[in-house]
Amino acid sequence: MAKDLTPVRDGIDKIDNTILELLKERLSLAKSIGQLKDESKRAKWDPLRERQIYERLTKLNDGVFPDNSLHSIFHEIITTCRLSQQKIAVAYLGPEATFTHLAGVKYFGQSATYSPMESIADVFSEVEKGRTQYGIVPVENSIEGAVFSTLDSFMQYRTKICGEVRMEITHNLVCKSGDISDIQTVASHTQPLAQCREWLRKHLPSCPTLPVFSTGAAAQMAANNPNIGAIASSLAIKTYDLQVVVRGIEDYRGNTTRFLVIGKESPSPSGADRTSLLLGIMERPGALNEILSVIARAGINLAKIESRPIKGKQWKYLFFLDLMGHIEDEHIKDCCKTLNSLCSYYEWLGSYPQADESSSDA
Repeated sequence: MAKDLTPVRDGIDKIDNTILELLKERLSLAKSIGQLKDESKRAKWDPLRERQIYERLTKLNDGVFPDNSLHSIFHEIITTCRLSQQKIAVAYLGPEATFTHLAGVKYFGQSATYSPMESIADVFSEVEKGRTQYGIVPVENSIEGAVFSTLDSFMQYRTKICGEVRMEITHNLVCKSGDISDIQTVASHTQPLAQCREWLRKHLPSCPTLPVFSTGAAAQMAANNPNIGAIASSLAIKTYDLQVVVRGIEDYRGNTTRFLVIGKESPSPSGADRTSLLLGIMERPGALNEILSVIARAGINLAKIESRPIKGKQWKYLFFLDLMGHIEDEHIKDCCKTLNSLCSYYEWLGSYPQADESSSDA
């Protein structure tokens, strides 16, 4: 004879009701904090405080509730409470359901307002002109390397990096029917096409590829043309009513893309930060080595260096550097002062909390 589930379900309902009441109470307290911060003109976002919350809850959990799920749940709670203090608008490389859109939702939660842009430069322009508070852009992929349009935009627009998101990305081949025999052309952004080139060569050797400005745009095309296949996210499948042909067609597992959040100001130190710089070096022998030696003597971990040509100046370059630490850390501050004195061009692009790496093709 089956046991009666009613008492257990009643217990779950009671717990859910308690959680809801506590969430409402937390939201009310967050609004009070927002008012106090307004009165004292303090920043709405305190990354150190948020990091301490996650660390405390993880320790209290002691592994009973899955840690990744716990982090995701409280991330949504914390971002929703923060948004109650100030509504946030985020520009991203659109249309809807691109991987950049997914990264934005991962960082800001579901409650923010998201505005799709036609290009990465447009995202920068929206933030620089104050039409939106934040933007999110891809900056590098673990397989294909730097996203040059993002690096070039930092040279053109005045914004600050506020944060970063890292996402392990799975690519799906999708189309209207779900039948691979209907596909005559495969469309996607250039990076996913490159990340899936071997799979496409082996399984669709006669199909031409069509580079477009985003995976979302490719999904839209596939929704409107039964002979176009798209490499897109799972969110795009739901958004554009597409069928999966094959999941996970990337040539290498562990394919991770790093996204940057841009705004007007960088946040205060979180205790685990990264500082990004844009430098031009003097035209003399050993100039780059001199810069690198300054960083090494300061005991700073150089996490990234990338060069980009300066438009209109043949064989002239600027260098993007990522240092581990925050500009308010004394050794980072002193190092940056020295670099400023040695470089022909110096710009601090921002200091921001390091991202937690997580998997998502949601």
